[in-house]
Amino acid sequence: MSGVARVLIAEDDPVSRRALEVTLAGWGYQVVVTRDGAEAWAVLEAADSPSLAVLDWMMPDIDGTELCRRVRGAARPEPPYLILLTAQDRPEDAATGLEAGADDYLVKPFNRVELRARLRVGERTLALQRGLADRVHALEQALAQVNRLQGLLPMCAWCRKIRNDDNYWQNLESYLVEHSDARFTHGVCPACRETIMRQWRQQPKP
Repeated sequence: MSGVARVLIAEDDPVSRRALEVTLAGWGYQVVVTRDGAEAWAVLEAADSPSLAVLDWMMPDIDGTELCRRVRGAARPEPPYLILLTAQDRPEDAATGLEAGADDYLVKPFNRVELRARLRVGERTLALQRGLADRVHALEQALAQVNRLQGLLPMCAWCRKIRNDDNYWQNLESYLVEHSDARFTHGVCPACRETIMRQWRQQPKP
């Protein structure tokens, strides 16, 4: 990921919230702090929301699992990476959090080394997602370019020029180069070679 990653913290306990803020800021993250689920949701549904989020499970108004569901339900083009933070450590609790839409799960009191490692996993995952999205966009552009060559093309029956979108008659070869990835090498086909040789033989000899 390029630049400084932004991380949202959603934590209603002031001591835990401050500890997270200081820890993440010390690692170089740009931290956005919220005190409950409602504040966190207001940030996450914005167009410029942070790409990483550390969410407490138990919060007033909107808890962490409901927040995960809302984020996943929004179906953003670039969804954030969600880490659920909770004191509940049973396997079924972890399953509940992940099924709600969390990408990762960390038990309180969190271990600093483990939290940093999981944030880095989140950054790598987001980078891979962006790379895939860029490839898909490039493919869509290529397909759109190919589609432009489908359908009827106005062509002069005499000189074989193509009328382009600007109503300008353009050489067929240059038109194809502009509208596709085609490139040309030049030669002489057998029929034209025979025509040329016949014309050459019919020319008066000096």
